[in-house]
Amino acid sequence: MLLAGGCAREGKTVRLLYWNIQNGMWDGQNDNYDRFVNFVKEKDPVICVWAEAQSIYYTDTEDYMKPEERYLTDNWEELAARYGHKYVYVGGHRDSYPQAITAKYPIENVDRIIGNEADSIVLHGCGWAKVNIAGKDINIVTLHLAPHQWAPDLPSDEARKESAKRNEGDKFRRKEIQYICEHTIATHPDAKDEFWMMMGDFNSRSRADNEFYKYPDDDTKLYVHDYIASETPYIDALIAKHPGVMHVTMHYPARLDYVYMTKPLLDRTVDINVCRDFYTEPVRDPQQLSNFWRPSDHRPIIADFKL
Repeated sequence: MLLAGGCAREGKTVRLLYWNIQNGMWDGQNDNYDRFVNFVKEKDPVICVWAEAQSIYYTDTEDYMKPEERYLTDNWEELAARYGHKYVYVGGHRDSYPQAITAKYPIENVDRIIGNEADSIVLHGCGWAKVNIAGKDINIVTLHLAPHQWAPDLPSDEARKESAKRNEGDKFRRKEIQYICEHTIATHPDAKDEFWMMMGDFNSRSRADNEFYKYPDDDTKLYVHDYIASETPYIDALIAKHPGVMHVTMHYPARLDYVYMTKPLLDRTVDINVCRDFYTEPVRDPQQLSNFWRPSDHRPIIADFKL
């Protein structure tokens, strides 16, 4: 299986830029986000989707920032304006890890999803928004699934260890993705004929990459993407455009970030790639703070499509 990456533009297109910017682009706090803004301006996206879109830690530390001192999410309008985006949307979230959408076109909220039933939790939240471009509605679903090997909200290290042995983190993510899909794309009977995108940090592995991972066929790590493939009209855009290629989005050899599309939008997609360049390549923070990387522990994904 080949490794792939790139972020060149092909022709005049509508561009999507998705990126998990780790801790609200913590790396950008020490230069007033100048490198981050310059990167986005250079790529010139029409729509951006940012995971981990809230400031959490003080600059160059792992000390929690007071909520009233956090630049993001409250100031996304100011930051987005610097790279030419007038419109901002923040999805539903329970904690410090929301997703934000910024765009050159108005963004309409459809739903902010955190899991409303008593037995359902969408840990980091989900947003369902709509952007109209060239008279066409594009549904955008953003998410960030639970990150751990164990189930959420356990009281002790011992409980987490036992939960991890039972693969309860994978099973929880499977529950999350079903809840999200049932409350977004499944509410549209004709969604397969509409323009839909779903993207984010899925914290899970795909069977499409299993030539690389070599997990057993029934491994719980594959549950999330097996559900999407069998129960929704979504198509893994990176694999559809570049089959047989391992699209590494992390600082280690794995793909946790995905952009899914319905066929009508995929058919209009010129190309999609993981963006690997001098700025976006993850570099371990020299202070060895927690698991912080610069500019992020994830790489961006860029998609170009024609409407």
